[in-house]
This record gives sequence, structure tokens and C-alpha cells, in this order.
Amino acid sequence: MNGRAWEYADLSAIAALEKECFSDPWNHRMLAESFLSGHFYGSLLEEEGAVTAYGGVSVYGGDAEVQLIGVAEMYRRCGRGSRVLEDLLEIAREKGARRVFLEVRVSNAAALMLYLRHGFCGLYARSRYYADGEDAIVMVKELA
Repeated sequence: MNGRAWEYADLSAIAALEKECFSDPWNHRMLAESFLSGHFYGSLLEEEGAVTAYGGVSVYGGDAEVQLIGVAEMYRRCGRGSRVLEDLLEIAREKGARRVFLEVRVSNAAALMLYLRHGFCGLYARSRYYADGEDAIVMVKELA
């Protein structure tokens, strides 16, 4: 398993994996706009040249937001999501963030457990946040 920062050439593979992982995926254009924004940093894991996990964080001053994390189905529950999240938290810290926020579907128990294990706490719910009407939980982690 090889970990590294995103490159522009990775966006198609990330978009394809995003489509496999989520019912409301980020498309190639959304990924490219974020990647080129100057505030976005991505981390990914590869297995024999194929992207198996990825994540992205945006950093604005003292705050950061985990924008997305995805893991290919056959690689879930193997620590890859944790590795990507740890990379994103380290990037946020290095860029000067003091707090990291994220939103997660209330039904995504695996993601909720991942975030809780990494020190995130729930702040509040956003009612009908997702296109299908599902609520989101907004979470935060204070960085040391």
C-alpha cells in the first residue's frame, strides 16, 4: 500500500471510485475545481497502481473541512480509511488549522465510528442535508 498526495492525473480514477462508493458522488468537474482551488489537499492510497482509498481536506485559516473520504469496497475495514483520515488531519495541522469539521450521513455507521475513534465530536444535525432528504451530522475535532 503506497500513500501519496493527489495529482491532477488521479482525478478520473478518484471520480470513478467516488461513483462506486456513494449515491451522490462528486463528479470529475467538482473534484477538479476543488483540486485547483489552492485551499484543497488530497491524500490517496494505491495498490499496484490502482487507487484504493482517497480523501480531501480544505483549509481556510484556523479551520479545515474534510470534504470527502472513500475506500474501495474490497479494501474496507482494513485501516485504509483511518490512514487517509490521519493524513488529512496532519495536512490540516501543517497548514495551520486548529479545528477540523466534517459532515456525515446519519445512516453511515461505519464512517461515524471512524470519526469518533479519531476524536471527532458531534455538534449538530443538518436536517435534509443530502439530496435524498437524509440528515447530516456536523462533527468537529480540535487539533493540538
